[in-house]
Amino acid sequence: MDKAELVSRLRDLSAGEVRADEPLSAHTSFHIGGPADALVLPGREEDIAAVLRFAAETATPLTVLGNGSNVLVRDKGIRGIVLVLGNVLKYHRQEGSRMVFSSGLSLAAASRLAGEAGLTGMEFAVGIPGSIGGALFMNAGAYDGEMKDVVTAARLLDYDGTVRTVGKEELDLGYRHSVLQERHAIVLDITTELKPGNPAAIQAKMNDFSQRRQSKQPLEMPSAGSTFRRPAGHFVGPMVEKAGLKGYRIGGAQVSTKHAGFVVNAGGATAADVLALIRHIQDVIRRTDGVELVPEVMILGEE
Repeated sequence: MDKAELVSRLRDLSAGEVRADEPLSAHTSFHIGGPADALVLPGREEDIAAVLRFAAETATPLTVLGNGSNVLVRDKGIRGIVLVLGNVLKYHRQEGSRMVFSSGLSLAAASRLAGEAGLTGMEFAVGIPGSIGGALFMNAGAYDGEMKDVVTAARLLDYDGTVRTVGKEELDLGYRHSVLQERHAIVLDITTELKPGNPAAIQAKMNDFSQRRQSKQPLEMPSAGSTFRRPAGHFVGPMVEKAGLKGYRIGGAQVSTKHAGFVVNAGGATAADVLALIRHIQDVIRRTDGVELVPEVMILGEE
């Protein structure tokens, strides 16, 4: 079906707000990205299921975004449906030392909620941008902690509309990896197993992590977080800085002058600028250190 019919039929579903040709730069932390043919902002879990059924029945391409903090959308945008979950599925509940967090909650909010409940284990996530759903998808981590350390189960909505709960083993959590990267499913919520702790000590730890992040990372500029995965035995930032690339710029994309492990949008950057800079960094580090850098940021859409 053409774009106009796609948008019309999605609106007929009454499954949330539908926007035609919506710039994805407005839905990513990089502030970069071309238009989505049809962008859907669901209001309820039922809306999500309705869109998934529609996409399956019509064989329409479907892309799911959380709050867009670890993605780069190419300049021609994304065809088909883009389902944005960043403003839906926001709830939590405590069950003793366990806490259930919905996928739309930010990691910062989840960390604070755990701390207020007197539970320790989520402090590492306080400064990581992104949602619970995206964090599970990537097994996000920082400061020697990661999602696999606390997650015991997740409730998933498969693209065929089936809701199921899977255990930690089935999630296959590894370094920046989960089974969700191969399986078509949406995270509805996760169950975490935490430990009782002193609220004041938990808050102090979160304050320390937040201050360290603010002092070392370019949080004041649009980016998608760390650009590359950490290669075994190396740290990306020092390698890139040693190679003389700190501050290096292609168009509006720049290697951060604050932390060389980040590519930032220094003003008006396109996805083509960012991708060219990523390739340049990879080429230089391959020559200088013999290391193959692999992007951590997910690259979506048409060139």
